[in-house]
Amino acid sequence: MALIVLTGFMATGKSEVGRRLARALGRPFVDTDGLVEAAAGRSVAEVFARDGEAAFRAREREAVERACAVPDAVVATGGGTLLDPENRRRLTAGGLIICLTAAPEVVLERAGDPASRPLLANTNGARLERVRALMAERAPVYALAAHAVDTTGLSVDEVVARVHALVTGR
Repeated sequence: MALIVLTGFMATGKSEVGRRLARALGRPFVDTDGLVEAAAGRSVAEVFARDGEAAFRAREREAVERACAVPDAVVATGGGTLLDPENRRRLTAGGLIICLTAAPEVVLERAGDPASRPLLANTNGARLERVRALMAERAPVYALAAHAVDTTGLSVDEVVARVHALVTGR
């Protein structure tokens, strides 16, 4: 067996789907944002605010390295994790990458408070435009995933079932 890596834009369900999928498959679950938060002793939003995006990305690289060392884990990545070539190499070598997607409007609805989403903070009300721009920028790396599951209009359980079917062939 190998890693199952869930990637995709923010608020597409990676963490919750990953947790439930890991439970269903009897595998360990690792959330790279959770590893960053544990190492930093503060939230991702606070790391961004205090240390900047470059420092966050360095911590994220370390988190990916740790996540890839957990045998047969289901790994949920941050939305920008695959932008880093080293993260891409590690995660691709480690296992199957599945991209969760959602319509920009759905992402905004799910994202909640922009203060908890560093890349949506300080957008002067242009959050939808920012989401669309980031999605377009990241589309080429998300397209490298072996599979994609559109989570728009689906419950978490429905997404888990679809990912489970991709992984197990049933």
